[in-house]
Amino acid sequence: MTTAETRERLYLFDTTLRDGAQTSGIDFSVNEKIVVAELLDRLGVDYVEGGYPGANPTDTEFFETKRTQKARFTAFGMTKRAGRSAANDPGLQQILAADTDACCFVAKAWDYHVKVALGCTNEENLEGIADTVKAAIAAGREAMLDCEHFFDGYRANPEYALACAKTAYDAGARWVVLCDTNGGMLPDDIREIVSEVIKVVPGDHLGIHTHDDTGHAVANSLAAVDTGVRQIQGTLNGIGERCGNANMISLIPTLLLKPAYSERFEIGVTTQKLSEITSISHAFDEIINRSPDRHAPYVGETAFATKAGIHASAILKDPATYEHVTPESVGNRRRVLVSDQAGKSNLLGELNRLGIDVAKTDSRLDRLLAEVKQREAEGYAYEAADASFELLARRTLGEVPNFFDVKSFRVMVERRFNAMGELTTMSEAVVKLDIDGESRMSVAEGNGPVNALDKALRKDLGKYQLAIDGLELVDYKVRILNGGTEAVTRVLIESHDKASHRRWFTIGVSSNIVDASFQALVDSINFALMTAKVG
Repeated sequence: MTTAETRERLYLFDTTLRDGAQTSGIDFSVNEKIVVAELLDRLGVDYVEGGYPGANPTDTEFFETKRTQKARFTAFGMTKRAGRSAANDPGLQQILAADTDACCFVAKAWDYHVKVALGCTNEENLEGIADTVKAAIAAGREAMLDCEHFFDGYRANPEYALACAKTAYDAGARWVVLCDTNGGMLPDDIREIVSEVIKVVPGDHLGIHTHDDTGHAVANSLAAVDTGVRQIQGTLNGIGERCGNANMISLIPTLLLKPAYSERFEIGVTTQKLSEITSISHAFDEIINRSPDRHAPYVGETAFATKAGIHASAILKDPATYEHVTPESVGNRRRVLVSDQAGKSNLLGELNRLGIDVAKTDSRLDRLLAEVKQREAEGYAYEAADASFELLARRTLGEVPNFFDVKSFRVMVERRFNAMGELTTMSEAVVKLDIDGESRMSVAEGNGPVNALDKALRKDLGKYQLAIDGLELVDYKVRILNGGTEAVTRVLIESHDKASHRRWFTIGVSSNIVDASFQALVDSINFALMTAKVG
């Protein structure tokens, strides 16, 4: 039996914010990138690749400061261009100037691409690899190289593909990453080729980057690990170009829970953090405004669900009969018959994460559990709205004062011609509040009904006004939960305090989109007041 002391270290490299950003329909804002980086840091991955400094304004702004606390913040870029030195390559210098711990450079490892895409000689490409790695190390960065199209390149010209990998390693690269860029490899292909690469580059300096075009990205990554590779690249929920990348949300539980890997390897994600992986997966889906995959391994709604029949009967006798791991280990839950105790256990874990100390026997937990289940049935999704959940929990536990009461609100939208003869739309909101028995009414105009409501709601909070002076709404997402013009709508709002730099998410659900938005806005202000410890 392998002991904890002799287990080898596997490193997790997340490329959600770079390669994942190539997913059709996904376009991260700077604020979204910041939140996703925080999720990845919280999970415990070793590297967070944030994008390509200088390639676009979003990535350039994102790299103005380091965005991770524990994970190694990594910039992506290209090796230097042929015909110029590393010092005279503006693109390379911009990457090295970013506030990062590491740099991951992409290089062609297929001689066909060197000729067609780069238009240079094979030797010039190797020179670019070596000079770029050395420049990164000289700048104090951990250097790694993504060998693009490595497996196809190996099939076409094994000597040259191996030369690319060895050149990077000899130049001092910490990691040489073998990329199945077209996603066409199968596990046996990976094993065969990696076994040859290890003869020229040690496995503890090799990484694997797979795409899911055959549905084998996770299997291919594990095959590479079995053959000796010690870094895995992937993305949250497997997003990525075409069919996606290796799914970190599937890989991490497998590495931690399956003895074939857990007894041999150690990763940076702890078993405690593993219990948050379902909520992290769902929170990420909310950030990119898509519905979670109900059938996703480990974290999907149906991953531990069984219909009535002999399977359900067996599970009720002993869950191990039809469950390969316990749902609680990944923060999910069984859906044959969820006992109050099991639900309470999950709830206690979430309260503990938020720093809310409550005894397991506290009767108020039963009320909170019932309230959460009722709200989830109505469409609330608290995985991505920690602030609304914390408010609900602390209110139930009697820890939040009633800062203000909303008596009513009204929104008017007028479409009209302005003085210049241009057609414009103006929204006006009226909000009536009661603060300590005193009625207050505020009116504001805005760019749309939600903006007008936000301004009116925050216009006059009396003695609480100073506590929300730095509050701003930075993102707003709408999800239609069922079809038709009378559909139930879920609104997710991200808020930011400019003074504390804290961010939080709140949620509202209603058949009326304005009402759902208002719920989320009210929660946002209440959360700001609660954390400011006023009242």
